[in-house]
Amino acid sequence: MEKQNEVEKMRHTLSHVLAGAVLELYPTTTLGIGPAIDDGFYYDMDFGIEKITEKDLDKIEKRMRGIIKRGFKMEQSEKSRNDAFDWAIERKQSLKKELINELPESEKISFYTMVDSQGKKVFEDLCKGPHVDSAKEIGAFKLTRLAGAYWKGDEKRQMLTRIYGVAFETQEELDEYLKRQEEAKARDHRKLGRELDLYTFSDLVGAGLPMFTPRGTLIRDLLTEYSLSLRKRAGFERVWTPHITKVDLYKTSGHYAKFGDELFMVHSQVNGEEFALKPMNCPHHTQIFASKPRTYRDMPVRYMEPTTDYRDEKTGELGGLSRVRSLTQDDSHVFCRMTQIRQEIGNLVTIVREFYTGMGMMKLRARLSYRSDEDKYLGDKKLWNMAQKEIRQAAIDNNLDYFEAEGEAAFYGPKIDFMAEDAIGREHQVATIQLDFVQPERFGLEFVNEKGEKERPVMIHHATLGSIERFMSVFIEHTAGWFPLWVAPEQVRVLTVNDKVSDYVGEIKKILGDVVLQEPVRNNELRYTVDDSDDSLGKKIRRATAMKIPVILIVGEKDKEADVVSVRLRDKEEKIKLKKLSEYLLGIS
Repeated sequence: MEKQNEVEKMRHTLSHVLAGAVLELYPTTTLGIGPAIDDGFYYDMDFGIEKITEKDLDKIEKRMRGIIKRGFKMEQSEKSRNDAFDWAIERKQSLKKELINELPESEKISFYTMVDSQGKKVFEDLCKGPHVDSAKEIGAFKLTRLAGAYWKGDEKRQMLTRIYGVAFETQEELDEYLKRQEEAKARDHRKLGRELDLYTFSDLVGAGLPMFTPRGTLIRDLLTEYSLSLRKRAGFERVWTPHITKVDLYKTSGHYAKFGDELFMVHSQVNGEEFALKPMNCPHHTQIFASKPRTYRDMPVRYMEPTTDYRDEKTGELGGLSRVRSLTQDDSHVFCRMTQIRQEIGNLVTIVREFYTGMGMMKLRARLSYRSDEDKYLGDKKLWNMAQKEIRQAAIDNNLDYFEAEGEAAFYGPKIDFMAEDAIGREHQVATIQLDFVQPERFGLEFVNEKGEKERPVMIHHATLGSIERFMSVFIEHTAGWFPLWVAPEQVRVLTVNDKVSDYVGEIKKILGDVVLQEPVRNNELRYTVDDSDDSLGKKIRRATAMKIPVILIVGEKDKEADVVSVRLRDKEEKIKLKKLSEYLLGIS
């Protein structure tokens, strides 16, 4: 933790070095904010009439290195509110003036100044710190890219230029990071989504509303089917709920007060009733539970529903499939007794482990997300403390590799967020298990216990995939588009050397048509195509490889004579006897 804090201080200091370098090169620049972030730092700036591009980053980085080479110390000081205003006005830093105006009137305002080895001020900024003491503590860094950023994230405010940089203690760490970033670019799901014909967007449909092609839809369906099959085995039953609902439902649940600005509103033209496109499914499932009397003999009750929800995300925050306005959740909810919580969480942990093992993402960590002291949570603190103890004990009982994080809980209860590591070492939040005492209380849910008394159930929220769209973005990048055979939209492509093997290709097609994969999704008939075009074999191979077809079968006259097929996989080539082809393909899956 101490090392992490030192690296964060170095990154924060580099944001000041960046701002100082920019002001030396572009003196009329207006500065916004410049924090440390994961892997590096950024600074938001208004360059006014100056127009900079990514070609200018080398020049700015060179000036930064010049500042560091001159040597500097970081000195903290405090100013009164009036002196701070004078400082901002003198430097024509209107955004800093706005930040100063938001600080408490009685508070002394903190500044940090970079002073070079000759005692000359290099750069001074409104800042609470912390920073390294001197330039000697600056490690390896690189400016990486430009982006647009609205001031304070408000789309109604001016668009600033954000300059990003990365920084590490050593050059070796930086080089390794940059290498991973290059690999990440090659794996970018937005790039692969286009190349592999998986999904598309349309301006006429709207930003953040993806449409999936036949190939992409097939992957979605297989992933969903696998997820649901694991929960069906654990006693979950499918339900269905409508895509719009009266706003009253979310007012009762508490979601309207917390997330009302994210709702897509729908007004009835018949009677003026106000509806919302559903942003989540848990309130609907409470109403199915409440639709008839329940007793302790019914408990636990388990529902699952893969369904699309809608959230009015800001346009600037949308990105590929990672953040969308229409998200499909493989959602599920358990209504159970207090004494059943640990068993039910244990069942869900088993499902998560099996699913992500099947995805080749076996390294899972669990974040136990607790409430903070902020006044943004619903429900009694005693119930929260009880719920947090329950999920901690469940993590221990299930031998989870876990860590605890205050302030990450849902507004109605603590949760276990599973973090999966992908093929290039990045960690992604995926599945979640959430414990909820609040909604059963707000909706008055109840069942009759053994004594004939009414008892309140506990609600457990769970999604194995989470958002299917977001998981697909992770899965595409994890596999680099080389999907496992069972989920690949096109599993086998047969390439002919010439048209003299058409009868032999007919025999191969008959074998392929009889192959049915059973794991992890049952009755998964083999999907294949035949490329018998007049193009050269080399061109056919390049075309199939570009589409990342897992199995390529090459058929020529010599193969026909020997009763074999030439099999080309991603990592090897071999000859397989025709009578062994079916067994061979089942072995790959």
